[in-house]
Amino acid sequence: MRYRTLGSSDLEVSEISLGSWLTYSGGIEADQTRACTKAAFEAGINFFDTANVYGQGTAETAWGEILSAHPRDSYILATKVWGRMSDDPADQGLSPAQIAQQIDASLTRLKTDYVDLYQAHRFDPTVPIEDTIEAFQKVVEQGKARYLGFSEWTPEQIQAGIDIAGSELFVSSQPQYSMLWQAPEAEVFGLCAANGISQIVWSPLAQGVLTGKYKPGQPIPEGSRFASAEMAAAQDLVYSEETLEAVRRLVPIAEEAGMSMPTLALAWVLRRGEVASAITGASRPEQVHANAAASGVELSDDVLAAVDQALGDVPITEPTLAPAAQAGIKHR
Repeated sequence: MRYRTLGSSDLEVSEISLGSWLTYSGGIEADQTRACTKAAFEAGINFFDTANVYGQGTAETAWGEILSAHPRDSYILATKVWGRMSDDPADQGLSPAQIAQQIDASLTRLKTDYVDLYQAHRFDPTVPIEDTIEAFQKVVEQGKARYLGFSEWTPEQIQAGIDIAGSELFVSSQPQYSMLWQAPEAEVFGLCAANGISQIVWSPLAQGVLTGKYKPGQPIPEGSRFASAEMAAAQDLVYSEETLEAVRRLVPIAEEAGMSMPTLALAWVLRRGEVASAITGASRPEQVHANAAASGVELSDDVLAAVDQALGDVPITEPTLAPAAQAGIKHR
């Protein structure tokens, strides 16, 4: 396993990290969660990413039980705040009161005194950005988080935060990024790199589409991610015949290069120096080890050119899960 420095922080994170969306939030049994986490440590993965809203706290609770058995300095823990945590519509967002409440709740579930990285899960246009930033800074001042990050912020939102608090406010950005969704390369990567902010990318395997297990002209396999009602909205964006045909063209490229499809997809993401880590999900230990094997894999120019040719114009023009409330930045 190789490690990369996370932005301007002193955190050295594994190139492959383990996430908990759609898995440890109730999608798999506790024994599987424990086995996958054990496999992560065995593979050299030291970076674990979760969020308060995953399973309404279930994912944080699961990892709180498991990770608390390990020395706190043996892993880097990240969580997020923004999503609704109860039936109360007001119980969400990035207000100072919500951030203060949710960081304490997350720490309790995670059985730790601090998280290494606390992230805004999305942008909140209903709260003055100055209030949000001050609330996040207070979390750091109180020692409840070491560093701050954000997920799926637009270039305008990122720049607004930097203009208010300087380039050292954030150390990480968490966008969706894969062969099938390359939009962050256009503006987000460059803006962040110029301000010492690394990328921690989610869905590098496009919710499993880039594993090659979905075949064009065939029904969605039972028990797969896209067979779930939760992913129905994403099917039209990623799970399409055009996309699956492009992925089918990628398979011989991976085979000729002597690697699996997941390794090809993860190595493609990690080819960019702006990317500190690729967040992967797993329901079985062998998946964890297979994903970890992509760390350090270098793709030749010939392979990269073949990938570009295979994809053609396929990369989708909309993210799988659209960033919330991109329009408007509220100020005091």
